[in-house]
Amino acid sequence: MVAYSYLKADLINSSENDSTDFEAQIPYFVEKAELRLTKDLDDVGLDEYSSITLTAGTATVSLNDRVRIVRNVNYTTSASSVKTNLLQRTIEYANDYWPVSASTGTPRYYSRKNNSSIFVVPTPASTLTGEIQTVSRPLALASATGTSVTTSNYFSEYCYDALFYGSMIEATMYMKDWNTLQTWQQQYQVAVDTLRNQARRTRQDDMALAASPAGGPDTLIQGGS
Repeated sequence: MVAYSYLKADLINSSENDSTDFEAQIPYFVEKAELRLTKDLDDVGLDEYSSITLTAGTATVSLNDRVRIVRNVNYTTSASSVKTNLLQRTIEYANDYWPVSASTGTPRYYSRKNNSSIFVVPTPASTLTGEIQTVSRPLALASATGTSVTTSNYFSEYCYDALFYGSMIEATMYMKDWNTLQTWQQQYQVAVDTLRNQARRTRQDDMALAASPAGGPDTLIQGGS
């Protein structure tokens, strides 16, 4: 487990700056690096699956402030354990399809209403529970107030190099060290590209396994005359 304290020490050592002013800025460096990584790695391990409630008579469902992309929304009826996926549509389509939100029915579509909510139509006639799949920014390592929010997160555990290089980009800009800025930017890009390539290979392997006979591509089938 790579802790925030380790990253902080790494930044101080690599920057060769242990001043009080510099140390006070480190949470800002890390926070900005995490935001950068969230944008650059939105398809690399940032999926989250959370329970969701579609409340009877309510078309709007709130999202937490870490959600960037909504990939899927589904629900399960009380009479069945089968999941029903809602189809994603634009907010304009949803409004045209179900112009009177006070009317209720069985939900078929969802759309991203704004950064903090989705819109479900038809408005649920009864309360339903289900699951939402999102691309979300991990819980931050540090806040802008200078306090540690969590000792480690997805970035520090699985993307440490990219997190470190991204933080060093912010640190060098703070120190106006333009001579080394490009080096950190290049190292950051290499780290991000590596993570993307690993994720792409994993998806390709998963697709190949899903398309192969039961037991996988290396299964030895015996029998016959």
